[in-house]
Amino acid sequence: MVKLGWLLLGGITATLIVAAGWAYTPDKSRIALGKKYDDNATRYLDIDGSQVRVRDSGEKRAPAIIFLHGFGSSLETWEPWADALSDRYRVVRLDLPGCGLSESDRADDYTDGRSISVIRQLMDQLKIDKAVLVGNSMGGRIAWRMAAAFPDRVSKLVLISPDGFKSPGFDYGKPAQVPAVLQLMKYFLPEALMRPNLAAAYADPAKLNDATVDRYYDLLLATGNRAAMIARMQQIVLEDPVPILKRINTPTLLLWGKRDRMIPYTNSTDYIQALPHVRLVSFPDLGHVPHEEAPVESLGPLRAFLAESP
Repeated sequence: MVKLGWLLLGGITATLIVAAGWAYTPDKSRIALGKKYDDNATRYLDIDGSQVRVRDSGEKRAPAIIFLHGFGSSLETWEPWADALSDRYRVVRLDLPGCGLSESDRADDYTDGRSISVIRQLMDQLKIDKAVLVGNSMGGRIAWRMAAAFPDRVSKLVLISPDGFKSPGFDYGKPAQVPAVLQLMKYFLPEALMRPNLAAAYADPAKLNDATVDRYYDLLLATGNRAAMIARMQQIVLEDPVPILKRINTPTLLLWGKRDRMIPYTNSTDYIQALPHVRLVSFPDLGHVPHEEAPVESLGPLRAFLAESP
């Protein structure tokens, strides 16, 4: 269960002390970044006093899909799939608080329970009674936890290399072990560190283009995001997923790249054994973010799953 964000921060740890003598890295204005990255489908919803960035496209009366990004990512990770699906579905994607261009959580609460509350309030504001939840990595963990807690709000579940089982540094019932030196990331974060760390999420690093690297770097530097990222990691307390997963009766599609270096493909066995109604589709030549690395190839199984009767 080595997430993209954890590996990113792990790689950063090794260079932060050097970086401290290299260059101070200031925050970037959310307003300026919004002018660069927002579009006509983007809006901001007030959820418990924080502005949460949402992109909502497609016919509003069509079946709804809500996409949940992974650690350190943003709603842009879903854009190729969102563009392809908006002809038949209402496609909603959001930046979780403290990610992308959403504001930091006013209560500094980045637990899964808080994220689930944000999603439910977002659905209420958008008048979505029930939706397909699609989550990658951390977003996958949040998605299956919501499906277990609020099955009446989730029609189908799609988990893409989901997080949730223990691994080194992440044991059940204990806060995550976050090195104190990572606090320096709030002040020093050289751009040169981004590409090699993001490339680990791809089976073929050549598919990671400059625009994607620039976007990840820009949004990581949005005001408050680095502090929120550290706080989110400090607040991770895993619990044994098996009893929770066994309660989920929602039809579930599990998508996994066999060359995933963040959360190993072998973890798929744990989910298959625990989830009552799950189907696995694997991608032999893809990594942790198949929707980014090969959006056309990876979309096919999702389209077929969505078209099936519940």
